Amino acid sequence: MQGEAASESVWARLTRRDTAPGEFIKGIWAENPVFVLLLGLCPTLAVTTSLKNGVGMTVAATFVLVCCNVIISLIRNIVPDEIRIPCYIAVIATFVTIVDNAMHGFAPELHEDLGIFVPLIVVNCIILARAEAFASKKGPLLSIADALGIGLGFLVALSIISGIREITGSGKLWGIQIWRLDDAKEIFQPVAVMISPVGAFLLIGLLLGFFRWRNLTKDKKNKFQLAGEVISAKEAAYVELQEKRAKAKEKKAQDKKEENNQ
Repeated sequence: MQGEAASESVWARLTRRDTAPGEFIKGIWAENPVFVLLLGLCPTLAVTTSLKNGVGMTVAATFVLVCCNVIISLIRNIVPDEIRIPCYIAVIATFVTIVDNAMHGFAPELHEDLGIFVPLIVVNCIILARAEAFASKKGPLLSIADALGIGLGFLVALSIISGIREITGSGKLWGIQIWRLDDAKEIFQPVAVMISPVGAFLLIGLLLGFFRWRNLTKDKKNKFQLAGEVISAKEAAYVELQEKRAKAKEKKAQDKKEENNQ
């Protein structure tokens, strides 16, 4: 019990908000940008036909997110509120241009596969939402932690979706054939719909349903646990009251006995 309490205490300290570890960890699961916040669904639907594309989009978006969070955090007290959104978009567009040109020069095949969705990072809801909701209110260190956590959460989401779509749709993973379809045709046949937009909608809908069910189950479990703690507290209070009454009764009997002896 003491070990469990100590581990819970360490985990509580790590996940506490307004600390760098807490802001980093929350973006991976508790505030996953795709499965929980429902942000960045357009590139999620479009580029997750293969794991390579999903990872490439995540790396590009995370680089932009980290750089923009740092810059916006540094200029948050300088930029007037009336023009903050245009300023944020200008900062985002600058780093997206850097990513677009770098990808075009060093990874032309990936750049061609991702197509228009690299420039469209400028209007990605994840980037602008973190700039407005977090970086514009926090310091650079927390903003970096938030960006890295959200980026890692985006990577987890796109890796799951793109991996499932690529395996079920073509029998490949990262462009590598993981089994021979001729030998496995009696066991498995590619589901072509999984690499189409319809397959993306179906898969994301199922995953969102799973995460929603998991969160509801967790909330119900927490409610039952809280109810159990309340009942335990009431029982402990009742036992303590009974002990006090017994002690008071015993003291009263002792006082009465002393009076009789006198």
